[in-house]
Amino acid sequence: MPGKSWELAPGLNNVGSFQVSGRPFLTGACLAPVSGASNSLVVRFPAVTKWFHIHPTQAMLDRTLRVAFSAEGLKGKGGSYIRLHQSSSFCRPMDMKLTEIYFMSEDSSTFTFDITAGLTNLGIGRTYTDQRDVNGVTEAGGPSWSGSIGVG
Repeated sequence: MPGKSWELAPGLNNVGSFQVSGRPFLTGACLAPVSGASNSLVVRFPAVTKWFHIHPTQAMLDRTLRVAFSAEGLKGKGGSYIRLHQSSSFCRPMDMKLTEIYFMSEDSSTFTFDITAGLTNLGIGRTYTDQRDVNGVTEAGGPSWSGSIGVG
């Protein structure tokens, strides 16, 4: 055990950080670019989330929004993306630890939405990892949700 372990800052496994109510985070009029665009929309949270909720601001009838946890995941590489539509579970609050989330429309029109989230007191710097090998596969260093292994 490292010396002065009581001086270590809380990390992702600090239960107390996720038991209390989250600090409010709101962002509105998010605009996801059209499918196939060279860029995507990324929303970066100022701290690790306790939960988040995506609120479509337009009718979702026959419309779909791609949601991913990494830029590569949004393209279907190194993982996958989730399609948000009217019956999607992402239309309800999702209890997840995130530092950023990526968006793109599934069709040739932009897609507008709002996001609310509850933030913990954990800074995003507490989520970075070192590059490592897992069963012979190199996992990229950086944000712990890089999308390179198991998370899109």
